[in-house]
Amino acid sequence: MLEVVRVPVLSDNYVWLVHDPASGETVVVDPSVAEPVLAAAAARGWTIGQIWNTHWHPDHVGGNAGIKAATGCTVTGPAAEAAKIDTLDRTVGEGDGVRIGDHVARVMEVPAHTAGHIAYHLAADGMIFVGDTLFAMGCGRLFEGTPAQMFANMRRFAALPDDTVVYCAHEYTQSNGRFALTVEPRNAALRERMAQVDAARAKGEATVPTTIGLERDTNIFMRARDAAELAQRRAAKDAA
Repeated sequence: MLEVVRVPVLSDNYVWLVHDPASGETVVVDPSVAEPVLAAAAARGWTIGQIWNTHWHPDHVGGNAGIKAATGCTVTGPAAEAAKIDTLDRTVGEGDGVRIGDHVARVMEVPAHTAGHIAYHLAADGMIFVGDTLFAMGCGRLFEGTPAQMFANMRRFAALPDDTVVYCAHEYTQSNGRFALTVEPRNAALRERMAQVDAARAKGEATVPTTIGLERDTNIFMRARDAAELAQRRAAKDAA
């Protein structure tokens, strides 16, 4: 089993340390800064061998150079954004595989937050690293893409198994949930989840990772339907 450690940095970023006990390999996903990540790995006796970037934004790649200088690690990231990430050693796109020990992550291209954003899906391990595309009860802002692209991303994620653990890169859950309640105030699962989130945040606790099943029940962006599907539902309701 892979071990995953959350490293909180900056104001609300999470960097993920992924460790394979069998091989001794350790991967960092989206390091904003270097020092806290290196310290977290050192505290566990882990040596960082790889960095996986999901997109080019500075709060996801800002630690690349420092970690690479300290460890000699290899940096992997989206081919479509190679010009914006000068520390990359390997570029990847849809369907490519990256490994940590015997564990394989397949790359999913999920553009919208940025034009070349990717996610790393370890299907056999039931986990996915989504960067800033999917959040707990939310989705990423559309800086370089379109609503149609983000909608397609949500549908791709929703097709994954319910128990898939989702590792996103920010602590946005409470604000996302408050907005979601204005859209679906009668969603009992959403109200229950928000009570849990509010209690956790009051104690300073993190609210991620999440799961695909939980997001399918409470994330308004994942629960959205396209116009054709809504029209079919209305027609069926009118005919009933």
